[in-house]
Amino acid sequence: MQFSYEYTDMFNGEANYSWVKRGTVSVPELTHYGYDGSNGYARADKAQSRQVVRLVKAALGLTGVACKREEQGDTIALYPYGANCVVFINYLEE
Repeated sequence: MQFSYEYTDMFNGEANYSWVKRGTVSVPELTHYGYDGSNGYARADKAQSRQVVRLVKAALGLTGVACKREEQGDTIALYPYGANCVVFINYLEE
């Protein structure tokens, strides 16, 4: 599965896009995280989204930086503490 990310600055609490870093990361399907089609969807989905966040933070050099995390529909938004920036993570349709 492919996920795209955008890392940009903020102005007045909104994404500003005066600069932006974009990219993609790949993670295994939900079956890799224990989803077998009958139960365990929520647990597998949480494990997968945790892995996506780890990979995105590593790609952006934010490993070890604490972030406020918000789920906004299909988008995960990360707000690194002490920085006026935001990271948006979205699932890429194939």
